[in-house]
Amino acid sequence: MPNTPYHPRIDLQEAINRSRTARRIVANTWPDETLPAILRTNLDTALDTIPALADEVARLSTELRDFRIHRANLAAAARATLTAHHDGERDPLSYLRDELDAQGYDPEGRA
Repeated sequence: MPNTPYHPRIDLQEAINRSRTARRIVANTWPDETLPAILRTNLDTALDTIPALADEVARLSTELRDFRIHRANLAAAARATLTAHHDGERDPLSYLRDELDAQGYDPEGRA
């Protein structure tokens, strides 16, 4: 599987801007005393969720990108190890050990 970068299909900043716009529309259209408290609370909660979700999507996108880079680097190290073994190098596993070390795995292979 190629290391294809992930790009969200929605514009996260635009979603945040739209939630701010919706909040302003609600505030300007229905002053506090004309909108039932439970409705305003539910609207506020829903609109507050949008920036939090956008932050979570951004965090997960970064985590996914990092995971894909690590996976690609391990695949490259595995290919280098196989080639080194085929070529008769003295220590073909050094490529894999170096990459595992670079990713923070200890000598016993635990993260």
